[in-house]
Amino acid sequence: MTAQTTAAPAEDGVAAAGSATGAGAAWRGVAAENVEEVSAPLEALLRRRSRRLLADLLRPHRRAVALTAAAIVVASLTSLAGPWLIGIAIDNGIPPLVKGGDAATLLIIAGAFALTVLVQAAATRAFVTLTGRFGQAMVLELRRRLFAHLLRLPVAFHESYTSGRVISRQTSDVDAISELFNEGLDGLITAVLSCVLVGTGMLLLDWPLALVVLSGFVPLAWLVLWFRRRSAVAYRWIREANALVIVHFVETFGGLRAVQAFRRERRNEEIFGALSDDYARATRRSSQINAIFAPGIAMVGNVITGVVLCYGGLRVLDGDIKVGVLASFLLYLQRFFDPLQDVSQFYNTFQSAASALEKISGVLEEEPSVPEPPGPAAARPAAASGRRVEFRQVRFGYRQAVVLPGLDLDIPAGQTVALVGETGAGKTTVARLLARFYDPGAGQVLLDRVDLRSLPDAELRREIVLITQESFLFAGTVADNIRLGRPSATDAEVEAAARAIGAHPFIAALPEGYATKVGKRGGKLSAGQRQLLSFCRAFIAAPSVLVLDEATALLDIPSERLVQSALRTVLAGRTALIIAHRLSTVAIADRVLVLRAGEVIEDGSPAELTGGSGEYADLHARWAASLA
Repeated sequence: MTAQTTAAPAEDGVAAAGSATGAGAAWRGVAAENVEEVSAPLEALLRRRSRRLLADLLRPHRRAVALTAAAIVVASLTSLAGPWLIGIAIDNGIPPLVKGGDAATLLIIAGAFALTVLVQAAATRAFVTLTGRFGQAMVLELRRRLFAHLLRLPVAFHESYTSGRVISRQTSDVDAISELFNEGLDGLITAVLSCVLVGTGMLLLDWPLALVVLSGFVPLAWLVLWFRRRSAVAYRWIREANALVIVHFVETFGGLRAVQAFRRERRNEEIFGALSDDYARATRRSSQINAIFAPGIAMVGNVITGVVLCYGGLRVLDGDIKVGVLASFLLYLQRFFDPLQDVSQFYNTFQSAASALEKISGVLEEEPSVPEPPGPAAARPAAASGRRVEFRQVRFGYRQAVVLPGLDLDIPAGQTVALVGETGAGKTTVARLLARFYDPGAGQVLLDRVDLRSLPDAELRREIVLITQESFLFAGTVADNIRLGRPSATDAEVEAAARAIGAHPFIAALPEGYATKVGKRGGKLSAGQRQLLSFCRAFIAAPSVLVLDEATALLDIPSERLVQSALRTVLAGRTALIIAHRLSTVAIADRVLVLRAGEVIEDGSPAELTGGSGEYADLHARWAASLA
């Protein structure tokens, strides 16, 4: 049994394809063939998932939704009253004037018409305002929920689900949903409701003429179903293509130094051009569908209007209906087909939002592979000198490759253990399992005999801190970055931590001391200075277990010596696991474990293993020769 990492969408890796042609071809295969071949069960699953998310977002706004629905109904009914009143005015208000009578009837009808116009305007304003208000509240909640969920998802998910896709979900997809509430949802609802009410009104006004109109539903229904199906595919394609463009953009400029160092500018431009062409092709496909749908609706509407005019005119001549009834019908026809044409204008917004909702709902339903324990754990007293760490028959692998076949390891509280071995031996995997970035496929990782899976995340992060070679710094001041270890730390505590680690002299020499901005990713500081700040974080966080994964790998010799001195301060009084290729770092350990293929093959103090004839002695000899 091996642990399974979260699988990324099949197209996630396309942006890193070996050539522009390969990237474009790979994506075209997904877009042109696979996207259109979404199975009916999968389509139903996507819709159910999206509806669940939408219903969940709407639930807190039930009252606003009910008021909006009421306002839309009022606006639609008053809109339908206009043609009916015009027909009455033609048949009952104008004839008395022609015969020399008074204009009282016509004035009453005109007053009623003006009243319906005012009510319609007020109701329209109400539902547009309400839709915008609760719509933006929903978008805000969705953005916050998505961000919080992405933070909770484990490292395994983010290693497979590219940062470009994460950015696409949080920006362009959420913006598409926001645009729906700003520019299209009220019109779409009004159009659907108007069609239903106008159809009902025409049946009540004159059912034979209404049947002529409703006969146009056959081609209309076919056209709408065709448009709905094709546009759903087209906009899903657009969202995927847009995500890939963002993925490649983020990867290119995130690794800009490597791109320029290896003269990859032209190659990356070609790949970006191929992906942009695919995005343009997807957009053109959507435009072609709209170019068929909108004229199709207009053609059906014009044909039906012509038939109604001819048939209704004959019935007027025969005396079956009045001229006002025919006039009302023609006005109703306009209000029946115009909304359908409007739908074609903002249906792209609706489909774009629907596709975005599919993508976001998929991420939100992604289950954490390292979930929180179901119940609260009992509070534990603080550790005086670290905690005991155990690996019991731990088996773990990435996808199908087994890295740890059954690791047994026992680190007593307060002991500093160095883990060494060739690349691929499983050292970093041990660190990741101890930090619970992953859970083992089998076996247990224990902290004072408590399985890490039963510890709440907040307690786990308080007990165990992992420091890597990247020493990532956030935009802000030096003090802000040190305080990341304990946000409540005072300025005096921050300075005390820096003095203990030995970072105070270089911090004090900065232009603004602890208030100096470190720049993007700490770019204003050297690698050694950044690593010292990461040790300050760990010192002020005061974990019981500290894991160092190649923490000195990127440092030059002077910086390493400075960090080595800081290490002794950081490691004092706590359990530590040090992973290092540089054996100068290993020298401060109480115990050295040599790992090969996920198994411990040597275990002893640095002095004992150096004086032996095993693999560590060989590694030490080669390292010493490299320094000569």
